[in-house]
Amino acid sequence: MTRPRQFDLICFDWDGTLFDSTAIIVRSIQQAVVDVGGARPSDESAAWVIGLALGPALARAAPDVPPEKHPELSARYRHHYLAHQNDISLFDGVPAMLAELKGRHHWLAVATGKSRRGLNDVLASRQLHGVFDGSRTADETAGKPDPRMLHELMREFGADPERTLMIGDTTHDLQMALNAGCASVGVSYGAHEPHEFGALRPRHVAHSVAELRRWLEDSA
Repeated sequence: MTRPRQFDLICFDWDGTLFDSTAIIVRSIQQAVVDVGGARPSDESAAWVIGLALGPALARAAPDVPPEKHPELSARYRHHYLAHQNDISLFDGVPAMLAELKGRHHWLAVATGKSRRGLNDVLASRQLHGVFDGSRTADETAGKPDPRMLHELMREFGADPERTLMIGDTTHDLQMALNAGCASVGVSYGAHEPHEFGALRPRHVAHSVAELRRWLEDSA
Protein backbone atom coordinates (compact mmCIF):
# COMPACT_ATOMS: atom_id res chain seq x y z
CA MET A 1 0.00 0.00 0.00
CA THR A 2 1.39 3.39 -1.00
CA ARG A 3 2.07 5.65 1.97
CA PRO A 4 0.57 9.15 1.82
CA ARG A 5 3.07 11.83 0.88
CA GLN A 6 2.94 13.95 4.04
CA PHE A 7 0.12 13.05 6.44
CA ASP A 8 -0.82 9.53 7.48
CA LEU A 9 -3.72 10.64 9.70
CA ILE A 10 -6.15 13.43 8.77
CA CYS A 11 -8.57 14.46 11.53
CA PHE A 12 -11.64 16.56 10.78
CA ASP A 13 -13.81 18.64 13.02
CA TRP A 14 -17.46 17.97 12.28
CA ASP A 15 -19.84 20.93 12.68
CA GLY A 16 -18.94 23.81 10.38
CA THR A 17 -16.14 21.85 8.71
CA LEU A 18 -17.83 18.85 7.10
CA PHE A 19 -21.43 19.44 8.23
CA ASP A 20 -23.31 22.63 7.33
CA SER A 21 -24.72 23.10 10.82
CA THR A 22 -23.35 26.40 12.12
CA ALA A 23 -26.51 28.48 11.63
CA ILE A 24 -28.78 25.89 13.26
CA ILE A 25 -26.41 25.48 16.23
CA VAL A 26 -26.30 29.26 16.73
CA ARG A 27 -30.11 29.53 16.69
CA SER A 28 -30.48 26.52 19.01
CA ILE A 29 -28.09 28.06 21.55
CA GLN A 30 -29.89 31.40 21.40
CA GLN A 31 -33.35 29.85 21.81
CA ALA A 32 -32.20 27.60 24.66
CA VAL A 33 -30.75 30.53 26.61
CA VAL A 34 -33.95 32.53 26.20
CA ASP A 35 -36.03 29.50 27.24
CA VAL A 36 -34.32 29.38 30.65
CA GLY A 37 -34.53 33.12 31.23
CA GLY A 38 -31.12 34.28 30.02
CA ALA A 39 -30.27 37.16 27.73
CA ARG A 40 -30.17 36.11 24.07
CA PRO A 41 -26.51 35.75 23.00
CA SER A 42 -25.38 37.56 19.89
CA ASP A 43 -24.72 35.54 16.76
CA GLU A 44 -20.98 36.06 17.30
CA SER A 45 -21.07 34.88 20.94
CA ALA A 46 -23.11 31.78 20.09
CA ALA A 47 -20.87 30.91 17.14
CA TRP A 48 -17.66 31.35 19.14
CA VAL A 49 -18.48 28.45 21.49
CA ILE A 50 -19.13 25.96 18.68
CA GLY A 51 -16.61 23.16 18.93
CA LEU A 52 -16.38 23.21 22.71
CA ALA A 53 -18.00 20.46 24.78
CA LEU A 54 -21.71 21.22 25.19
CA GLY A 55 -21.72 22.06 28.91
CA PRO A 56 -18.82 24.55 28.84
CA ALA A 57 -20.07 25.97 25.53
CA LEU A 58 -23.53 26.79 26.86
CA ALA A 59 -22.14 28.15 30.14
CA ARG A 60 -19.89 30.51 28.21
CA ALA A 61 -22.68 31.60 25.85
CA ALA A 62 -25.04 32.27 28.79
CA PRO A 63 -23.00 33.81 31.64
CA ASP A 64 -26.18 35.15 33.28
CA VAL A 65 -27.78 31.69 33.60
CA PRO A 66 -27.05 30.24 37.06
CA PRO A 67 -25.33 26.84 37.29
CA GLU A 68 -28.42 25.17 38.74
CA LYS A 69 -30.19 25.86 35.43
CA HIS A 70 -27.43 24.38 33.26
CA PRO A 71 -29.05 20.93 32.98
CA GLU A 72 -32.27 22.58 31.76
CA LEU A 73 -30.23 24.76 29.40
CA SER A 74 -28.60 21.67 27.86
CA ALA A 75 -31.96 19.96 27.53
CA ARG A 76 -33.47 22.95 25.75
CA TYR A 77 -30.51 23.14 23.38
CA ARG A 78 -30.91 19.48 22.45
CA HIS A 79 -34.65 20.02 21.94
CA HIS A 80 -34.10 22.86 19.46
CA TYR A 81 -31.17 21.19 17.68
CA LEU A 82 -32.91 17.84 17.24
CA ALA A 83 -35.99 19.60 15.85
CA HIS A 84 -33.85 20.71 12.88
CA GLN A 85 -31.25 17.95 12.70
CA ASN A 86 -32.74 16.44 9.57
CA ASP A 87 -32.47 19.82 7.82
CA ILE A 88 -28.66 19.68 7.99
CA SER A 89 -26.40 18.04 5.43
CA LEU A 90 -22.77 17.68 4.51
CA PHE A 91 -21.29 20.59 2.61
CA ASP A 92 -21.30 20.09 -1.15
CA GLY A 93 -18.21 18.21 -2.24
CA VAL A 94 -17.42 16.58 1.11
CA PRO A 95 -18.23 12.95 0.15
CA ALA A 96 -16.07 13.15 -2.99
CA MET A 97 -13.21 14.73 -1.05
CA LEU A 98 -13.31 12.04 1.64
CA ALA A 99 -13.46 9.27 -0.97
CA GLU A 100 -10.43 10.73 -2.71
CA LEU A 101 -8.46 10.83 0.57
CA LYS A 102 -9.40 7.22 1.33
CA GLY A 103 -8.20 6.27 -2.14
CA ARG A 104 -4.80 7.80 -1.33
CA HIS A 105 -4.57 5.62 1.82
CA HIS A 106 -4.89 8.29 4.48
CA TRP A 107 -6.46 7.31 7.78
CA LEU A 108 -9.48 9.56 8.33
CA ALA A 109 -10.84 10.46 11.76
CA VAL A 110 -13.30 12.85 13.39
CA ALA A 111 -12.32 14.95 16.42
CA THR A 112 -15.41 16.82 17.56
CA GLY A 113 -17.09 18.66 20.39
CA LYS A 114 -20.26 16.68 19.67
CA SER A 115 -21.39 13.90 21.99
CA ARG A 116 -20.78 10.28 21.05
CA ARG A 117 -24.52 9.78 20.61
CA GLY A 118 -24.80 12.83 18.38
CA LEU A 119 -21.86 11.83 16.21
CA ASN A 120 -23.04 8.24 15.89
CA ASP A 121 -26.44 9.49 14.72
CA VAL A 122 -24.91 11.37 11.78
CA LEU A 123 -22.29 8.73 10.96
CA ALA A 124 -25.02 6.11 10.66
CA SER A 125 -26.04 7.43 7.26
CA ARG A 126 -25.33 5.18 4.27
CA GLN A 127 -23.38 8.02 2.70
CA LEU A 128 -20.77 7.87 5.48
CA HIS A 129 -20.67 4.14 6.16
CA GLY A 130 -17.07 2.99 6.46
CA VAL A 131 -15.55 6.36 5.58
CA PHE A 132 -13.92 7.16 8.92
CA ASP A 133 -11.36 4.92 10.56
CA GLY A 134 -11.77 6.42 14.04
CA SER A 135 -13.31 9.24 16.05
CA ARG A 136 -13.28 10.99 19.41
CA THR A 137 -16.02 13.10 20.98
CA ALA A 138 -15.88 15.63 23.79
CA ASP A 139 -17.93 13.53 26.22
CA GLU A 140 -15.56 10.54 26.05
CA THR A 141 -12.28 12.46 26.33
CA ALA A 142 -11.18 16.04 27.04
CA GLY A 143 -12.85 18.85 25.11
CA LYS A 144 -11.05 21.24 22.80
CA PRO A 145 -8.55 22.85 22.87
CA ASP A 146 -7.09 20.19 25.16
CA PRO A 147 -5.00 17.93 22.85
CA ARG A 148 -6.12 14.68 24.45
CA MET A 149 -8.47 13.58 21.66
CA LEU A 150 -5.73 14.04 19.07
CA HIS A 151 -3.21 12.24 21.27
CA GLU A 152 -5.62 9.32 21.61
CA LEU A 153 -6.24 9.14 17.86
CA MET A 154 -2.53 9.27 17.12
CA ARG A 155 -1.88 6.43 19.55
CA GLU A 156 -4.73 4.41 18.03
CA PHE A 157 -3.19 4.59 14.56
CA GLY A 158 0.47 4.79 15.49
CA ALA A 159 0.71 8.17 13.78
CA ASP A 160 3.41 10.69 14.62
CA PRO A 161 2.39 14.31 15.32
CA GLU A 162 4.39 15.57 12.33
CA ARG A 163 2.38 13.22 10.08
CA THR A 164 -1.01 14.18 11.55
CA LEU A 165 -3.22 16.99 10.21
CA MET A 166 -6.21 18.58 11.97
CA ILE A 167 -8.78 20.43 9.85
CA GLY A 168 -11.35 22.70 11.49
CA ASP A 169 -13.37 25.88 11.34
CA THR A 170 -12.63 27.30 14.80
CA THR A 171 -9.71 28.58 16.83
CA HIS A 172 -10.48 25.72 19.26
CA ASP A 173 -9.58 23.20 16.53
CA LEU A 174 -6.39 24.97 15.51
CA GLN A 175 -5.29 25.53 19.11
CA MET A 176 -5.86 21.82 19.83
CA ALA A 177 -3.62 20.92 16.88
CA LEU A 178 -0.94 23.33 18.07
CA ASN A 179 -1.15 21.89 21.59
CA ALA A 180 -0.77 18.37 20.17
CA GLY A 181 2.20 19.27 17.98
CA CYS A 182 0.23 18.60 14.78
CA ALA A 183 -0.22 20.58 11.60
CA SER A 184 -3.56 22.24 10.94
CA VAL A 185 -5.68 23.70 8.17
CA GLY A 186 -8.48 26.15 8.85
CA VAL A 187 -11.68 26.62 6.87
CA SER A 188 -13.32 30.03 6.69
CA TYR A 189 -16.90 28.93 5.94
CA GLY A 190 -17.78 27.75 9.47
CA ALA A 191 -18.17 29.33 12.90
CA HIS A 192 -15.08 31.52 13.37
CA GLU A 193 -13.70 34.36 11.28
CA PRO A 194 -10.45 33.44 9.51
CA HIS A 195 -8.66 36.58 10.70
CA GLU A 196 -8.55 34.85 14.12
CA PHE A 197 -6.49 31.94 12.76
CA GLY A 198 -3.13 33.55 12.04
CA ALA A 199 -1.54 33.23 15.49
CA LEU A 200 -2.34 29.50 15.48
CA ARG A 201 -0.16 28.88 12.41
CA PRO A 202 -2.40 26.83 10.09
CA ARG A 203 -0.69 25.56 6.96
CA HIS A 204 -3.56 26.96 4.89
CA VAL A 205 -7.00 28.55 5.23
CA ALA A 206 -9.52 27.19 2.71
CA HIS A 207 -12.52 29.26 1.71
CA SER A 208 -14.55 26.40 0.24
CA VAL A 209 -14.63 22.61 0.23
CA ALA A 210 -13.36 22.69 -3.35
CA GLU A 211 -10.34 24.74 -2.28
CA LEU A 212 -9.73 22.44 0.68
CA ARG A 213 -9.84 19.42 -1.63
CA ARG A 214 -7.32 21.03 -3.99
CA TRP A 215 -4.94 21.86 -1.12
CA LEU A 216 -5.15 18.30 0.23
CA GLU A 217 -4.51 16.88 -3.23
CA ASP A 218 -1.43 19.06 -3.66
CA SER A 219 -0.04 19.10 -0.13
CA ALA A 220 -1.26 16.14 1.97
